[in-house]
Amino acid sequence: MKIKFSGPTAPASGVLVVFATEGAKLGDIASAVDKQTGGHLARAMKAARFTGKRESWLDVLSPGGRYDRVVIFGLGKPGTIRPQEVEFLGGAIAGTLQALKAPQAAVAVEIDGDFGPKGMAAALLASGAMLRVYSFNQYKSKKPESVTLESLTLHCADAAAARKAFADFEAVAEGVHLARDLVNEPANVLYPEEFARRAKALAKEGVKIEILSPAQMKRLGMDALLGVALGSDHEARMVVMRWDGGRKGEKPVAFIGKGVTFDTGGISIKPAAGMEDMKGDMGGAACVTGLMLALAKRKAKVNAIGAIGLVENMPDGKAQRPGDVVKSMSGQTIAVLNTDAEGRLVLADVLWYVQDRFKPKFMIDLATLTGAIMVALGKEHAGLFSNDDELAQRLSAAGYATAEKVWRMPLAPEYDKIIDHDVADVKNTGGRNAGAITAAQFLQRFVNNVPWAHLDVAGTAMDALKSPINQSWGSGWGVRLLNRLVADHYER
Repeated sequence: MKIKFSGPTAPASGVLVVFATEGAKLGDIASAVDKQTGGHLARAMKAARFTGKRESWLDVLSPGGRYDRVVIFGLGKPGTIRPQEVEFLGGAIAGTLQALKAPQAAVAVEIDGDFGPKGMAAALLASGAMLRVYSFNQYKSKKPESVTLESLTLHCADAAAARKAFADFEAVAEGVHLARDLVNEPANVLYPEEFARRAKALAKEGVKIEILSPAQMKRLGMDALLGVALGSDHEARMVVMRWDGGRKGEKPVAFIGKGVTFDTGGISIKPAAGMEDMKGDMGGAACVTGLMLALAKRKAKVNAIGAIGLVENMPDGKAQRPGDVVKSMSGQTIAVLNTDAEGRLVLADVLWYVQDRFKPKFMIDLATLTGAIMVALGKEHAGLFSNDDELAQRLSAAGYATAEKVWRMPLAPEYDKIIDHDVADVKNTGGRNAGAITAAQFLQRFVNNVPWAHLDVAGTAMDALKSPINQSWGSGWGVRLLNRLVADHYER
């Protein structure tokens, strides 16, 4: 979709979106449009009993002049809308325009509130619209009948400032779209080697890419990760992405993603019902890849590492068995009691590799790790586990600002004891009770003293709740959250 910004004069024709606050009060631009239509907008609002209530809208067809239609969106009480709600409003506008089969439209941006720099309200609206218009239709043999919003022009007081502010939002939206594409791809198309090839494409944006083969990982002692891939015809890969936008020599921030491109459960095989959704078990790796694209696209002034472990978990004569013991890169031995608790095995080696090689300021891992987190939190929040209060607080604040919400869960020695094992150093499952917590406790054993947070995104990265800015099965959850964290606290 093409986004344009123009001055505060409404176009004289076409499809136009305007705003009204409570009491059906129009702004200056909208009032001028109403006069051009002979007061048709005011009469339509009165006839429809449209009051300007938040989340309400009114479609006025052929109101006069040369307009095809004017769509009025309610803002509620003046000055009460938050920045994140403006972004959601942009998504709602785009969704409505697509439903009305309008390929081009203009928006008269008149929204009161404290949104920071000039032009930010228009930029937020444009961001929400761009996030909403995503679709994944490449496997449809017939083109969908729905109309895509191809062009949106935002008329505002400071078009130049809005255009500048939108540049970062556009970069982040591209990262979100990439993450959604990766999660939505079927597993016969997106297997570990193909995922690595797609991540390699970030090199054209200035991201440095390293792809580790099974032989290289074997030499590093990454038998926990490699053990998960034993039953698959597709070889494992680890991809390390580096964005060097900060000061030379400054410690990087690090993001680690679980990339199980399909998870049958292995020998501990899952039930057949719903197994097709396990193509999305690489949602954490998709987020990290999308985030690295966003940071590169907007030229973020930070040094950042993105590392993803890519495997396919399949049952086979070569697959690891329940009861097997593997040695991780850290030297710790792991009893694999359940081969369906595989994501933590992948992350154990990648976390150790990153903290050992890069000595980062912090590490944040994302993983569709446990069904237990959905039992606890549903799909409204991702589970947050951390050994660092400041990092946890910053993630919570970024989640509130972006509506990619997290909820902190406990870590404690009492939970850690549950995963001790009589033969190996640790077992890969603590049983049914506190399943999301014991999974996080397992990961904590591989981070040493590095500030660390684990985000269990099983309920948010795939088959997530629909919102004004996302209607896709693959949500791209986490790209906006982590970009906001970096932008607010870690850029020079």
